[in-house]
Amino acid sequence: MEDYQKWIDLAIEKGSEYGLKIIMAVVIWIIGRWIVGKLMKVFKKLLHKNKNIDPTLEKFLSNLVRTILLILLIIVTLGQLGIDTASFAAILAAAGLAVGLALQGSLSNFAGGVLIMLFRPYKVGDLIEAQGEIGVVKEIQIFTTKISTPGNKLVIIPNGALSNGNIKNFTELGELRVDLTIGVSYDADIKETKEALMRAMTSQEKVLKEPAPSVNMGELADSSVNYEVRPWATPADYWDVYFQTIENCKIELDKAGIEIPYPHAVEIKKEA
Repeated sequence: MEDYQKWIDLAIEKGSEYGLKIIMAVVIWIIGRWIVGKLMKVFKKLLHKNKNIDPTLEKFLSNLVRTILLILLIIVTLGQLGIDTASFAAILAAAGLAVGLALQGSLSNFAGGVLIMLFRPYKVGDLIEAQGEIGVVKEIQIFTTKISTPGNKLVIIPNGALSNGNIKNFTELGELRVDLTIGVSYDADIKETKEALMRAMTSQEKVLKEPAPSVNMGELADSSVNYEVRPWATPADYWDVYFQTIENCKIELDKAGIEIPYPHAVEIKKEA
């Protein structure tokens, strides 16, 4: 009977001790969740007010901060229960290091994605050239950027490479200059040639009036006089203006009787 009484007393003692810890742990968890919720609302409002932060990055950062806060809350709750949280934290740190080493390339792309979304060197719809590819940005993700080339091919570029490389943004400034070099015969009149090349540009509706198109003599080459033909266009009309200007230059030069030099084959016969 005395043994039973000892067991009962021990159970009551331990129950009182651990019961209080459990109740406190539950209270800490409930209050902690409420605090985390309030902090996340404030954090989301701050992110939403910053117009430079992409919605994708906004959602990712919100989830990341929420996860970190919940992990800290779990550690505090376990500590209240008497569990050694130091070893728990060490395990988390070791796991984080192992994952970081295993995903080194992916983390580089993730960091690049964050930088791109924060500093916005380009946005969806921009015409860019990067990593040897040129095209329109279709989607910016955390790890990669998708662009559509003029040939309607989808190119997926890692954000790590983009953030560390050169990027040409053809859309940012609003207008693009089309650079063409047209060669004509040395016999051609300079004034007539410039007028013909200017008509090749001004006859197009998609060529901008401002900045004004220009024609300048650029080089006295070995077999031709090269003129630099410079129409301006919007990014959306760039390729239309590019190809149409080349076609129009040929048409206008033919109308003016101006020759475009081309290689001539010469056959030399040796008399027997």
